[in-house]
Amino acid sequence: MYSRFQIARKYADFYLHASDGKGHGVHSPFVFDFIIHVLNSRNKNPAFPIIENYRKALLKDERIITVEDFGAGSTLTEGTKRRVSDIARHSLKRRKYARLLHRIASYYQCRNIVEMGTSLGTTTAYIAASPVVPQVITMEGATAIAGIANKFFVENKFNNIRLIEGDFAQTIPQVLQSVNQIDMLFVDGNHRKEPTLAYFEAFLKNATDYSIFIFDDIHWSTGMEQAWKHIQDHEAVTMTIDLFFIGIVLFRKEFLVKQHFSLRY
Repeated sequence: MYSRFQIARKYADFYLHASDGKGHGVHSPFVFDFIIHVLNSRNKNPAFPIIENYRKALLKDERIITVEDFGAGSTLTEGTKRRVSDIARHSLKRRKYARLLHRIASYYQCRNIVEMGTSLGTTTAYIAASPVVPQVITMEGATAIAGIANKFFVENKFNNIRLIEGDFAQTIPQVLQSVNQIDMLFVDGNHRKEPTLAYFEAFLKNATDYSIFIFDDIHWSTGMEQAWKHIQDHEAVTMTIDLFFIGIVLFRKEFLVKQHFSLRY
């Protein structure tokens, strides 16, 4: 994992070289449309204030819970005691990115959505709040964290969320059997090279030309940057969009030449 100083330097370099995020000088019709109608859209939804109030409550939640550590995603190690507010502070996606995922799901009419890494459920709720999304399957390894998230989903009637609890090594095959095709995948469950690539390869089996895969923290460490580069180079990938904190992967065969874009956001 890079230090905060290293990430700040990397972001500064990224910002200098990335496109401005307003469409200037972007020659891809798809990316230009993405910038105008998704990246820079400011849609509203009645669920947004509910989710943000929940976030505020989590950041003040002093409860201590036991959190299982699954390591690389396959081996359970000794649990640790953690404060809910600390988990919220370090693991919840910022509002702007959670709302971006909501807009991606809405604009591209994603129906079959899988999220790896529910955490406390704020991002899951944002995605599920899209009126076009019939179901979000979200996966969480830690029992206590999943319990807090699920309580919020139930109390606020997010009935289109299906939370699957357990080690990803065991739950991924279950998910793949239940979903014939994946329209949108958000991977935020294990920020290491080997597990990230394993998740990519596993879910690629159920991808279509119009699937959208999204990976969190692609510049979080050397390993994650290597994983991102491997994904970019994969023969099935025809376009990627690097927003620094998340990376978007597309498989559309209409893109005759593989292209990679970096956008400020």
